[in-house]
Amino acid sequence: MIVRLDPHGAIPPYEQVRAQIAEMIATGVVPEGNRLPTIRQLARDLGVAEGTIARAYRELERDGWIETRRRHGSFARRPPSASTADADSALREAATAFAVRVAQAGADPAEAVRVIRETLRSLPS
Repeated sequence: MIVRLDPHGAIPPYEQVRAQIAEMIATGVVPEGNRLPTIRQLARDLGVAEGTIARAYRELERDGWIETRRRHGSFARRPPSASTADADSALREAATAFAVRVAQAGADPAEAVRVIRETLRSLPS
């Protein structure tokens, strides 16, 4: 699992981690049931405080993206999508993940919006 942080970006590190992990689970890059790195390991790998990763994991668990099993670790899971609120939440999740990636790439936000509109138009109905 590859997570990248922009330490100089406007988005807090915990949110960058949360959004990227949620995106990886949503897109199947991290399959459901896969074990995530421990908080300690991911914090060490990214050079951030353990509390940063712990907050990201807490929010992922709250939103249904991961399941933490005491003494066994945290595992990816896909939250159920049963209502309009879930669909709206998924849309916001995807938008946040996209915004994080745009910020990390240092891309122009207006250009990013143009590209996403173009991409959406090119998708089959």
